[in-house]
Amino acid sequence: MADVQEKFYTAEDLWELSHQLDDVQYELFEGELYEMSPTGERHGEISIEFGSIIRNHVKANKLGRVTAAETGYILFKNPDPQGKDTVLAPDVGFISKERAATKAATGFVNGAPDLAIEVVSPSDHYGKIAKKVELYLRYGTRMVLIVDADEQTIVRHSPEGTKIFGIDDVLDFGDVLPNFTIRVRDIFEETE
Repeated sequence: MADVQEKFYTAEDLWELSHQLDDVQYELFEGELYEMSPTGERHGEISIEFGSIIRNHVKANKLGRVTAAETGYILFKNPDPQGKDTVLAPDVGFISKERAATKAATGFVNGAPDLAIEVVSPSDHYGKIAKKVELYLRYGTRMVLIVDADEQTIVRHSPEGTKIFGIDDVLDFGDVLPNFTIRVRDIFEETE
């Protein structure tokens, strides 16, 4: 009896799929496609608010680049031609100037972001969020922020550990964005 070969996708396959006419967006978890649902209005507002605050700081201090939702990052490129690549698209990403390419790529960003911000959607489930955090950290992301509008919390994950920030807390970015803080309340109040 012949073995059934499971299909794994590469970053190149994902790039090709992302440019087809059906407008479906995907991420790639170790070669497996995961469809991304369109976000809701609040999700979009939180993403753009958070991204704008960070971009203003990064640009003013010439710290690197900030990317918006659906910018793909190739976290892992498997040398095996059968795939198992990992490409994720954070709602907001930051790449330090030391790691950023001289010129922005036409395709996906090659490498993990220094900072990945994921805003929880109603369609997200804990297992998927936990897997994304694990993949980001495994492949070099220095800080992952999970933003939950319903709970009005931001959970900061880094190689040093996890910390939950509530509505009355001030979020700091450690050495990812030195000397930079945001009041959690500011993120949520601007979008209510």
